[in-house]
This record gives sequence, structure tokens and C-alpha cells, in this order.
Amino acid sequence: MSLRLGVARPSETGKLFEFTRDNLMVNKGDFTSFSMGADFDVAVSSRLAVQFGATVAQANKLSEDRNFIDNNDLPIEQTTSFRRSPVTLGLKYYLTSPGASLGRYAWVPNRIAPYVAAGGGLMHYRFRQSGDFVDYQTLDVFNTTLSSSGWSGTSYVTGGAVISLSARMGLVTEARYDRARAPLGTDFQGFDRIDLSGVSVTTGLHLRF
Repeated sequence: MSLRLGVARPSETGKLFEFTRDNLMVNKGDFTSFSMGADFDVAVSSRLAVQFGATVAQANKLSEDRNFIDNNDLPIEQTTSFRRSPVTLGLKYYLTSPGASLGRYAWVPNRIAPYVAAGGGLMHYRFRQSGDFVDYQTLDVFNTTLSSSGWSGTSYVTGGAVISLSARMGLVTEARYDRARAPLGTDFQGFDRIDLSGVSVTTGLHLRF
């Protein structure tokens, strides 16, 4: 089992993110966020394992309208949150042997065991904007919450290494790429599918049972 913490950066491509950057004081990279995840591996051979994983990353960005202020010369403010939560199943392959058996009951880990993994599953997302907005046809300012959430198929690839501290404990670090796109809800009619893809770099604790 691995418990990981790190940083996730979504791709932020597509018309929804472009519209948000054009009209709100949001820049590309502003949805980079803290990420945490857990993986459970079941060995099927000395180097190959079936891997089940779950991860969550959420960013919250305060912003204001890029082009307009209200009647009191104050900024028109809102908050955008973006959460991605993949649940996946895949295969993990160690590029070198993670350890060796000594006798019938003893197992000694190698100091460093690099690996690659790939698989697929489902990703849940939520994109939510709440606060004051400008109707660009009438220039009226209104308060509302716009939200879209749902599930999408996803695939991933990752590479990393386990650094053993003892027979049952080690440190793990990895880089991962998730790929996914999902349809948007009725609050965001007229936009194409939301891009849920992104990269992450995490490190954490690796436990053996």
C-alpha cells in the first residue's frame, strides 16, 4: 500500500477554461493544487502487480471580472473550484526486482526499485463557479452559482521508484499523467467537453504486508 501527497496540475485546455481566462482574472496554471492518493498493489509475480488506486485534487481560485467593475467602482468577485477524483485499476511493473527471498520466510528488499504502471477507470469531477457575474449582453451584474459534475472514463500512465527503508517500509515517489474528458452540465451549455487531463508529482509512504 502507498499513501502519497504532492502537486497536481490540470491541462486547463478547451473552451470553458479559455472563456474563464478571457473574462475573469484567472491565468493558466491557477488550478494547480494539492493532491493526495492511495494505491493498493497485489503481486501476481516477482515484478508484476495489479494496482488499485484512488486520488483527489481540488483547486479553489478567487477572482474578479477582468473587464468590468460594479456601480460602486468595486471589483465583481467570484470563486471557481475544480476537483478531479480518479478511481483506477491497472498493472504495475518493476523494471528491476524489488527484492529477493532468503530461505522460506525471509524477504530482503532492494534499495531502489523503479517501476512503470498504466491502466484505466473512472474519474469524478466538479467544476463550480459562485459569486457575481456580468451578463455581457445587458451588462447587468447578477449573483449565481454555476456547477457541473459527473463521471468520465479515464486512463493513466505513471513512473516512479520505491526506496526501501526496511523490509516492510519505504518511500515512494512518482510522476503521473491522467487523460479524461467529460460532458458539461446544463449550466455550461454551448461549451465543449471539459478537459480533465493533467499531470501530478507525488511522494509518500510505501508499506508492505
